[in-house]
Amino acid sequence: MVQEVWARGENQTLNKKEQSSLASDIPTDILRKMYVTMVKIRKFEERVAELVTSPKEIITPCHLYIGEEAGATGVCSALKRDDYVFSTHRSHGHYIAKGGDLKALMAELYCKKTGCSKGKGGSMHVASPDIGLPGSSAIVGGTIPIAAGAALAFSMQNKDAVSVAFFGDGAAHEGVFYESLNFASLKKLPVIFFCENNLYCTHLSIADTLADTNIYKKAEAFGMPGIRIDGNNVMEVYKVAKKAIEDARNGKRPTLIESMTYRWRGHVGPYDDLDQGLRSKEELDFWMNRCPIKMLEKFLLEHGIMSELERDRIHKAIFRRN
Repeated sequence: MVQEVWARGENQTLNKKEQSSLASDIPTDILRKMYVTMVKIRKFEERVAELVTSPKEIITPCHLYIGEEAGATGVCSALKRDDYVFSTHRSHGHYIAKGGDLKALMAELYCKKTGCSKGKGGSMHVASPDIGLPGSSAIVGGTIPIAAGAALAFSMQNKDAVSVAFFGDGAAHEGVFYESLNFASLKKLPVIFFCENNLYCTHLSIADTLADTNIYKKAEAFGMPGIRIDGNNVMEVYKVAKKAIEDARNGKRPTLIESMTYRWRGHVGPYDDLDQGLRSKEELDFWMNRCPIKMLEKFLLEHGIMSELERDRIHKAIFRRN
C-alpha cells in the first residue's frame, strides 16, 4: 500500500543530527510558537470530538485535524497576516494556525451569530477575512482556483502578498487542480499549492484511486517545482514552506508541496473507523507513534529549548483558556 511504501520504504524519520541541521536556522521563538500552536489545535479538536459525541452539543459535521497539525502550523508560521490561506472541509487547524480566535471558532461550530462566520458556515465553511482566511469550501478542490485568483489579484495590484491553497489528496482527481497549476505557472502567480496527503480519499486508500500516487510530480508538467515532505515534521514543513513563500513573494514562481501526513480520526466525526475495516490498527498505531507534537516536543526538550515545566505550563494554560 502507498502508506507503507512512503512511511517505511522511504524512511522519513530523521536522526538527531539531521533534526538539528533542519532546525539550525529556525529561531527558537518560532519553534516554541509552533509547538504552542500545534497543542492548541490538538486540544481544541479533542474538545470538539467530545462535544460531538456526548452530550452531542455540536451537530454540524466536523472533519477533525488531529494528527495533521504540523501542516497548517508550519505553513502559517511562515506567512504574514496579510497573506491569504484558503481551506477545506477540514478547516479548524488552518484557522487556528493563521491566528483565529478559539472562542469565535467554537461559537461557529454551535452556529451562533458570534461565530467567525456569523454562524452561517459551521465547521466546513469557516471564514475570517480579518486574519487572512477569506473562506473554506466543502467542495473538493473548490478553493484551489480561488487561491490562484487571489494571487492574480495580488499580482495585478502589486501587493506584497502570497496566497496558499490547502487541499487534500482527493483534490488531485479534480480538473481545477491541473487548470490552476497551469495558470499559476503561466502567470508566475504568488501562490503555494499545499496538498495535505493523509493517504485516504474519504474512505478509500489513495492507492485505490490514483494511478500515480506521486502527487508532487504533477508539477513537472507545468514547469513548477514539486516537493514531497514529511508532513508530520513541523520544522521541515516550515523550512520548505518558507522557501516557497519567499520565491512566490519575489515573483519567481508558484510551488506545489505534497505534505505526507495522516488523520487519526475518521473522515468525518470523532471515531477512528477501525470497526469499519477501512484501515488497520497497525497502520493507525504506526502513524500515532509519529505524532507531530511529540516529535517537536522531544526535539525541544533534548536541545534545552523548552523544559518539562514549561511544557506542562503550556498545556495547562491552553486547557484553562479553552
